[in-house]
Amino acid sequence: MLRRLRPEGLDFVGTAPVRLVFTRGISAPPEAVFHSLASDVPGWARWFPAVTRAEPVADGRRITLRGGVRFEETVLTADAPRVYAYRVDATNAPGLRALVEEWRLEPAGAGTRVRWTFAADGPAPLRLLLGAARPGLGRSFRGAVVSLDRRLAAR
Repeated sequence: MLRRLRPEGLDFVGTAPVRLVFTRGISAPPEAVFHSLASDVPGWARWFPAVTRAEPVADGRRITLRGGVRFEETVLTADAPRVYAYRVDATNAPGLRALVEEWRLEPAGAGTRVRWTFAADGPAPLRLLLGAARPGLGRSFRGAVVSLDRRLAAR
């Protein structure tokens, strides 16, 4: 059963009680990265190992992660080729009160500097857990963008 979360806007990325920010440079150009984030929603399952299923829906996406965690999301902005952000409207993940994720892309030479911000709110125990999960989320992010870069280079 999915539970509704507090609907936050894009400003939550800067004000959330928990903000985890990860950055990685890759060789793919921003336009190709943005297309993979915003337009090729089912493709997420091929380059982001935590994602087992991704499907577009009106104004958003449905995402399933390993372990069965599900998200129903609304896209907050798709400002090609610089920013792609979405909020989670409903989930079966316990404890979350609000969650917004932002992918910011900046040209870096011939490639892209990818910055992912995970902005969340929940009770104190969840906040502590998310802080402890930071290294694992960072590894997951780095592995995903490296995989995406390889996938884009193979095209």
